[in-house]
Amino acid sequence: MKKNIIGMAFLLFVIGINAQDSLSVETNKFERIKIDGVAVVVGKNIVLDSDIDKFKKELQQRIEGKIDITDCEMLEELMTQKLIAHHAVVDSIVATDVEVNSEVERNIAYFTQQLGDMEKVVEMYGFNDEEDLRKELYDIQKEQILIRKERESITEKVDVTPEEVRTYFKNLEKENSLPEFSAEIELAQIVKIVKPSEEEVNRVIIKLNEIRKEIEEGYSFRLKAIINSDDPAVSGNGEGAGGKYTITRESGFIKEFKEVAFSLDEGEISEPFESGFGYHIIQVEKIKGQERDVRHILMQPKISGAELQASKDELSKIREQILSGEITFEDAVLKYSEDKETKNNKGLILNPQTNDTRFNLTRMDPTLYGRVSNLKAGEITETYYDEIRGGEKMHKIILLKSKDEAHTASFTQDYEKIQQLTLQKKQEETVDKWAKDKIKDTYIKINEDFKKCEFKNNWKKD
Repeated sequence: MKKNIIGMAFLLFVIGINAQDSLSVETNKFERIKIDGVAVVVGKNIVLDSDIDKFKKELQQRIEGKIDITDCEMLEELMTQKLIAHHAVVDSIVATDVEVNSEVERNIAYFTQQLGDMEKVVEMYGFNDEEDLRKELYDIQKEQILIRKERESITEKVDVTPEEVRTYFKNLEKENSLPEFSAEIELAQIVKIVKPSEEEVNRVIIKLNEIRKEIEEGYSFRLKAIINSDDPAVSGNGEGAGGKYTITRESGFIKEFKEVAFSLDEGEISEPFESGFGYHIIQVEKIKGQERDVRHILMQPKISGAELQASKDELSKIREQILSGEITFEDAVLKYSEDKETKNNKGLILNPQTNDTRFNLTRMDPTLYGRVSNLKAGEITETYYDEIRGGEKMHKIILLKSKDEAHTASFTQDYEKIQQLTLQKKQEETVDKWAKDKIKDTYIKINEDFKKCEFKNNWKKD
């Protein structure tokens, strides 16, 4: 159990599920290298003294002081992760741009959902601008994908039998250490996206074409961006000021933006094109090897109050049909919902923290918690307005599909969870065995302050 908890805490610590702690550790790593002590070097990877402190705080929050875990145990877990990351590179494991950028977008969406908007995220974590944040998140997520893939390679043949699951549960029972499971819920949604009228879209495209022509005739792109762009960074002083960005193919910009930017010659201005944010034009100011200095103007079609009300009324009518029994919620999802991620999954919402369908009531997004915490299984929220990053507007209804109250683990009720814990334990034992072998031929240097530690594995190579 201790090993499982340490492993889960490390995952939360690095990936950013607990955004404030994990991100602050990673985003300041280059700055902190100058002032921190280096605790350990594993291959080409380092663990800083402050990494251990941050990991300890995260772990204490997760376990609420219920299990005693030493600094040396925490350091060994961090060392194991760095060992896996090192050998992922040695084994030519690849993290593609598509995979990395997908994870970056998922974390950006989670952070903005927690704090309200991107400007607050940038300010909270001390970045100069959004691009700075995205570059750092790109590096973090790339390493985590490499670690995940290497671990999957190490444990791909590991499985557990029902008897192993039963034995594991019985041992926990004998030790009086059965886990406590918090209240969990499953949610499903129907989403109606509020789309601008065709006339409004045409107005935006015509306006962008007019601006494009004026710039080609000599007007300043920078001034046109400041006057016309809906990009909130346009009037600032950092990246994005005056519509200017420096990008590479690895930058965390949306696919459509990069595809157009890297299709243009120096000085060329694009035709208007659409992305999830709205409509853009881009000019490439300078090509510098793998980098490009570009300026863009973003314009978002306006949606009228009448269009918003019509969307709300339409979804409210669908809700009434579900409540009256005219149509099931699942059928209504297939017929009416416009959310690509949930439409073909009976409307089930994935928990962004865990990538499964269950939400821990004590750790879910406060706004979502406020909407569903008082519902009973089978009840549906009123129709409400929502808006995602990029400006896409929508109305939603949410069904509380199921709810499990907080309880001590039961073999019959929680078999799947117990099975997963059993599998995790066996996988960790496999990784430990792998680590014992790899430590022998990996460069490892441990600071004198930590050589007193009694590690499970022979990191000191005595």
